[in-house]
Amino acid sequence: MPVDPNSRPLAALLSRGGVLLALLVLLLPGCATPTRQSAIDETPASRQVILVSIDGLPASMLGNGTLPTLDALAGEGVRAEWMTPSYPTLTFPNHYTLVTGLRPDRHGIVHNNMRDPALGTFISKEAGAKDGRWWGGEPIWATLQRQGGIAATMFWPGSEAEIAGQRPAHYVPFDKSLSPDARVDRVLSWLDLPARTRPQLLTLYFDQYDVAAHEHGTSAPQSLRTLHRIDHALARLRDGLRARGMDDDTDLIVLSDHGMADVPRTQVRFLDDRLDAAAYDVVWWGLFTGLQPKPGREAEVERAFVGRHDAYTCWRKGELPAQWRYGTHPRIPAILCQSDTGWRVQARANPIWPNPVKGEHGFAPEAPEMRAVFVAAGPSFKRGVVLPAFENVDVYPLLARLLGIQPAPNDGTLASTQPALR
Repeated sequence: MPVDPNSRPLAALLSRGGVLLALLVLLLPGCATPTRQSAIDETPASRQVILVSIDGLPASMLGNGTLPTLDALAGEGVRAEWMTPSYPTLTFPNHYTLVTGLRPDRHGIVHNNMRDPALGTFISKEAGAKDGRWWGGEPIWATLQRQGGIAATMFWPGSEAEIAGQRPAHYVPFDKSLSPDARVDRVLSWLDLPARTRPQLLTLYFDQYDVAAHEHGTSAPQSLRTLHRIDHALARLRDGLRARGMDDDTDLIVLSDHGMADVPRTQVRFLDDRLDAAAYDVVWWGLFTGLQPKPGREAEVERAFVGRHDAYTCWRKGELPAQWRYGTHPRIPAILCQSDTGWRVQARANPIWPNPVKGEHGFAPEAPEMRAVFVAAGPSFKRGVVLPAFENVDVYPLLARLLGIQPAPNDGTLASTQPALR
């Protein structure tokens, strides 16, 4: 309870000349009113954690000179040989895994586009994706705010929905037209807030490389120019932290959700060549294909597709490779087909991409092209550490450790990143 300087005991103390003793009483920690940030302020970790995603950035891009700011950050702090994405290697499932520590089969975002008997249709970046009922688990911003902290999200999948009873205190509806520099400026503006409302966790999402690589290819001039703009934005972020005197008390993590591989337009296989499309619905198509047999045609569809084929393999949903930890959620269709790296699988009714080469993700997570980036630097991290490859479910417990909060139940472990921490 705050001490009243006009209270009788304190007045008596002052009257006896005990000024110094009175001041000590006022400064006693037990006499201060607790604040909602006290648990955060008492942690030995940094005051801010900034989590940055460069959608689709392959691990092979790190250190090749394309991203000098990111390369410098890796040299100053920590990098992983690579980070293994969760299955399927798609944007929404993996971004949500990064902030929950749960695999897609557990948190329920099993694809960028889904169907649910009760909820209808989920299409990434559209209105249905803002319905919190789709999103299982507890994202790191909800974990933090439930324990008294403040979060701000700049375009992170899931951040526009109310999940686990929480929305980030500061968030922005997705706007693909907003440039990388403008996104950084919004994050820096949140750091200019008064201390009592300033977020301890900030996320920043760059989707531009993923968009460019899908259209032109992973290393096309247009895609590389996009990476240069993103790298410039990272430099802007670092300069902004230095100008605010926050560089030494901010942990900065830059990562990607998955990698990217080039797929020539001619490398496509058609589902219709095995069985007429009247026997099944093509729920998902491309690299990771989902089929739902029409009623009464289940055995026929299984005979046609389950097994190994030229350029792809199909399984019943409960029989996928065990290391993928996928195939139990009710939103997953009955038969799943995974294409070989560099190939597409689709119905003839689906459009063929017009460009000679298209950058794609959605291949098996163990494919080298799907390897993701992990780089971190700041007061919580050692310098010059190269971590062995680890799975992206391990990012959530790391974030909880940096923020000094108790993590929600998750599939990750701190052991893989612990050697990088001070």
